[in-house]
Amino acid sequence: MLQQVNGHGSGSAAHSGESLREDLQELLGGEVPPQQLNDLTKVNPVTLETVLRCLQARYMADTFYTNAGCTLVAMNPFKPVPQLYSPELMREYHAASQPQTLKPHIFTVGEQTYRNVKSLIEPVNQSVVVSGESGAGKTWTSRCLMKFYAVVAASPTSWESHKVAERIEQRILNSNPVMEAFGNACTLRNSNSSRFGKFIQLQLNGAQQMTGAAVQTYLLEKTRVACQAPSERNFHIFYQIYKGAHAEERVRWRLPEGAAFSWLPHPERTLEGSVGTSALLLGLPEDHLLETLQIRTIRAGRGQQVFQKPCSQAECNTRRDCLAKLVYARLFDWLVSVINSSICAAPDSWTTFIGLLDVYGFESFPNNSLEQLCINYANEKLQQHFVAHYLRAQQEEYAVEGLEWSFVSYQDNQPCLDLIEGSPVSICSLINEECRLNRPSSAAQLQTRIESALTGHPRLGHDRLSPEPSFIVLHYAGPVRYRTAGLVEKNKDPVPPELTRLLQQSQDPLLKVLFPADPEDKSQEEPSGQNRAPVLTVVSKFKASLEQLLQVLHGTTPHYIRCIKPNSQAQAQIFHREEVLSQLEACGLVETIHISAAGFPIRVSHRNFMERYQLLRRLRPAITPSPHGPYPDGGRSECPPCTEPATLQGLLQQILHALPAPLHCGRTKVFMTDSTLELLERGRAQVLEQCARRIQRGWRRHRCRTQARRRWAAVLIQAAVRSWLTRKHVQQLHAAATVIKRAWREWRIRMAFLASEELDGVEEKHSPHAPCSPGSSPLPPAQTRLQGAITRLWPLGLALANAAVGVHGFQRKLVVFACLQLPVGSPRSCAVQTAQEQAGVLSIRALPQGSIRFHCRKSPLRYADTCPGPSPDSVTGFNQILLERHRPGHV
Repeated sequence: MLQQVNGHGSGSAAHSGESLREDLQELLGGEVPPQQLNDLTKVNPVTLETVLRCLQARYMADTFYTNAGCTLVAMNPFKPVPQLYSPELMREYHAASQPQTLKPHIFTVGEQTYRNVKSLIEPVNQSVVVSGESGAGKTWTSRCLMKFYAVVAASPTSWESHKVAERIEQRILNSNPVMEAFGNACTLRNSNSSRFGKFIQLQLNGAQQMTGAAVQTYLLEKTRVACQAPSERNFHIFYQIYKGAHAEERVRWRLPEGAAFSWLPHPERTLEGSVGTSALLLGLPEDHLLETLQIRTIRAGRGQQVFQKPCSQAECNTRRDCLAKLVYARLFDWLVSVINSSICAAPDSWTTFIGLLDVYGFESFPNNSLEQLCINYANEKLQQHFVAHYLRAQQEEYAVEGLEWSFVSYQDNQPCLDLIEGSPVSICSLINEECRLNRPSSAAQLQTRIESALTGHPRLGHDRLSPEPSFIVLHYAGPVRYRTAGLVEKNKDPVPPELTRLLQQSQDPLLKVLFPADPEDKSQEEPSGQNRAPVLTVVSKFKASLEQLLQVLHGTTPHYIRCIKPNSQAQAQIFHREEVLSQLEACGLVETIHISAAGFPIRVSHRNFMERYQLLRRLRPAITPSPHGPYPDGGRSECPPCTEPATLQGLLQQILHALPAPLHCGRTKVFMTDSTLELLERGRAQVLEQCARRIQRGWRRHRCRTQARRRWAAVLIQAAVRSWLTRKHVQQLHAAATVIKRAWREWRIRMAFLASEELDGVEEKHSPHAPCSPGSSPLPPAQTRLQGAITRLWPLGLALANAAVGVHGFQRKLVVFACLQLPVGSPRSCAVQTAQEQAGVLSIRALPQGSIRFHCRKSPLRYADTCPGPSPDSVTGFNQILLERHRPGHV
């Protein structure tokens, strides 16, 4: 008893005690609690009682999915569990490296099928068979699987392909409510029972992205349109239209508020009470519709004379019901074709597919007729497919391949199928024969024929106390009693030709599409007598479509989901052991668990195994290569696949040495379990990852080397270009310097020549006659050298004197005064030797900026020293230019 300390219970101590007990129980060899067993193959011992106890414990703990070997058991929770089917959980199962390690779920099956498609192991195409009784949750399971595939099969890299997958996903998911509205109804055992079978083909391209889908339907229960069992309803669409129509639509469709509808609303009213409304809605003339329903057209005689025969009230009701069923069946087929046209992809745009088979579950009602016989016949075929594919075929294959195997007994339903469809005599053949004879057949007569032709069959039962003619079939899911009344008429499913021609004359746009006025579609009048053509019965058409479906399933890798209904009241947290036990016995779940626990569900041929897994030898530890070994390069050499068992055994030993896994090599195939396949795939992925890393390293090395070579080449090219540009620039500078030097030399020579001529001319003119001044004296040697330098630099003085920029103000005036041999105005000015002191024009050389000192030098351009001023005739050359620039107008 828990005690409370400071207001809190000692829950932690209790929890630790429970964990301790669990550890001790596990240590001492005790069993794990049933609710923690995710796989029924771990139940010890495997019996119906232990399996039932485990399922009950998990169901009460809100754990609704349990593995049973190759089968997933799904319990209907009968309550919404939104967190169990969220998109986040879908992505978690899709992203898991090993989904089998997670809790059992339908997403595990979906992910397994998707990965099988990606692995390309034959057969590549996958199928999921969802079976169970009516109300067990098959439709919901198929719907959740479609959502899962729509989420995981979308491309996360390409936006365009992601939008296409999203569009297909929405169209597929949106088609479900439409098809359920027109094909589902409320029955005694299920409020949303599928009254048709469908096989949904999800189409994938080479990148395993969903590109489209296709829907194929089987055996719509169209008789429900005109007749429903007590406490059952018609198809959902009629009630949805009645409740959802607004006022205008109610007026147009003749749906008044509060009215009760049936095929004959009130007994006192005649057929003409409702024919007007029907004619208006069908777009037909009222009198023509009434005449077609009341008068039967017959052709008889050698001349094929046409006779018209009035119909009785019962025949009129039958023709009325036939008209309604014909319109509804055509409407349903047209709806399926419209859905397929919107979601189906082009044949060249998909390569593989995943099929979802959702068929009506096993049914047993108080009154069972042809519909229940066909439904249970389909369930028998699917059970036989499971038995043939998994239970019988696997065990037989183990023996053929030479594996050590002890056979497990199981319940084979082949005798029941022989009773229903076998040859030469079976229930279906007898019913079809009654249809071909075209004779009045009573229910008692058909019962007598069946009992007499199939007497002694182990699967045929008799109920002598039944007040109505009937027979009992002992199905794998339990006995079902079928009434013989109406079997032949329902199997004929007669459609009078005049009804088809009548609907072809309709003015309604939709009926014109459903019943095109094509000569090929027109039926001849109903023949009679010996001229009657063979009738294609309902059973024959259903059997042909079922065989086609099984051919598709045989070409795929099947996966099975067994839906179990815990109670018939559709209430949550209620587990009826008797009902669940009967379902477990019917589907052979215990035998499945036995074979799954000891068997090998994965079978791969030798060639395919070596093509896919021989690279696992790369995982072998490095050993010293032997010259006599088959692979001196350490297992890196690729050898062609071998088919000899002896050679294959050696290769398998090499693989097992690198990656231990429980493999069994048969004569032509390799057998393994799911865990072994996961181990092999994980090792293969590891090798591929190593190879990919090697390729990436090599590529990176090659890319780095290429980039280095390109970089070095670019450096060389840049150096060469820079060198060429530099040489070209130097050459241009050298050429310019050469031009400048040449021009300078020429100008200097010319100036020297002009100066020498001018000096020579002045000296020749004035030197012989000019007297020397009394104060003159010979110049010292230093001054003589200075005068020579001044003679060479006098052009610079002229340039400074005539420059627009350079010295300014007083300094500029001094230069001008000195060049023009003008007297100095102020004794404080810089000392300048003028022409009065020494003969000749003075040249002034300016010092650097900021200095006020001027060095005056005598210009060699002297003219008459004795003259106080220059005469116009004697001024020539540069002196003339200087005088012209420094006239009063220029200064």
